[in-house]
Amino acid sequence: MIPLLLAQADVVTAAGPVVLPSLWRTFGALAIVLGLLGLMAFALRKGVIGRRARGQLGVESALALGDRRSLVIVTVENRRLLLGVSQGGVSLVTELQPPPTFDQTLARVGAVEQA
Repeated sequence: MIPLLLAQADVVTAAGPVVLPSLWRTFGALAIVLGLLGLMAFALRKGVIGRRARGQLGVESALALGDRRSLVIVTVENRRLLLGVSQGGVSLVTELQPPPTFDQTLARVGAVEQA
């Protein structure tokens, strides 16, 4: 019986290194790296990473009109400006009213309900 066990041991070592665990480890590491890359892309798209502190200048929204023209709402020193942007330059379309605060909206809704 001992020679049979020794013969089986020789067969196992003659088969070479075990490839399957290293292949699973490689795929597992690849899945982790791709998962982290996807998570970072999601965070960047949602603005979690790289979000700048709101300063005195900011772009609220932009609407592409085609042919390298667009309308842009910009906030500058608490003023909201609607700008027309084209290949030839930038022009002021109008100055917009600041958006209402939450308290102003509640007061307006309360006034409508009382009427």
